[in-house]
Amino acid sequence: MIRSLILIAALAAPMPALAHNVISSVFPSGSDIEGEVGFSNGEMATDLLIEVFDDAGNKLGETVTDADGFFIYTPTQPITHIFRGDLGAGHVAKVIMPASEVAALMGREAAASTASASVGTPTASAAALAGLSDQARAELATMIRTELRPLRQEISAYKNKNNLQTILGGLGYIAGLFGLGFYIAARRKMEGGK
Repeated sequence: MIRSLILIAALAAPMPALAHNVISSVFPSGSDIEGEVGFSNGEMATDLLIEVFDDAGNKLGETVTDADGFFIYTPTQPITHIFRGDLGAGHVAKVIMPASEVAALMGREAAASTASASVGTPTASAAALAGLSDQARAELATMIRTELRPLRQEISAYKNKNNLQTILGGLGYIAGLFGLGFYIAARRKMEGGK
């Protein structure tokens, strides 16, 4: 009787919905902040309004995602930036870039790092980049960002897929243990009835 009630309670319990998750990220892009917003199934959020706030909740500005779900925002202050986009149906993308990273891309920390770099010997890659013009560096940075976009999306999708597999695997183990328990109980009952 008790086992039947436990089985009924387990079957009547609400199961988690297998929906897609929101993926969002921000990263430095020259002197700008570039970000992406989309879903774990690969669908990207197009023409989505992204609002930018500081730690206190004051609005700093806004931008809109492009056809690939990417946006670019140029910071004006070296403070923490919070990017928020409402995708509807309860899906909200929220990602934070700390003040230290914003200050670094604005060049606020670059002066301190150049002073320490001048003491040591420059690396081969730094020497190669020093010979490039500003336009060539900007084109190189754009090419690298373009090549890295699909990789970022694949990594996010892999993380979400791997999490789902882990959850489903755990549920499978639990169901298997219940089955083993019921098998042992039925076998004992049959042996006790002889």
